[in-house]
Amino acid sequence: MKTLSTKSAPEAIGPYSQAVNVNGFVFTSGQIALTSDGKFLDEDIKVQTEQVLQNLSEILKSGSSSLEKVVKTTIFLTDINDFATVNEIYAKAFGEHKPARSTVCVKSLPKNAKVEIEAIAVI
Repeated sequence: MKTLSTKSAPEAIGPYSQAVNVNGFVFTSGQIALTSDGKFLDEDIKVQTEQVLQNLSEILKSGSSSLEKVVKTTIFLTDINDFATVNEIYAKAFGEHKPARSTVCVKSLPKNAKVEIEAIAVI
């Protein structure tokens, strides 16, 4: 198992890593709308989702993978009414690639984020 880290995405804000590489897969930690310098984008769901997907892309790159190689994502939303907006931005980021996905509505997320996404990808 190899721990992955990149300066192009926010550092972990707890006792975990950005991602790990195991047996040809990259498992990312959940990403919220933090910039690479740690600033939280406490803005609308669109801005937050775009930042989250950018973070995932950068972390996957650090592990020799990409959004095009994602096999599964899990999306956590604090407001299920944001589902359509997140779906639209997610679809643009992934294009024709459609990994398996779960979406869960939760009571709250770190830093009062509106969205968190984690991914599993092949290398």
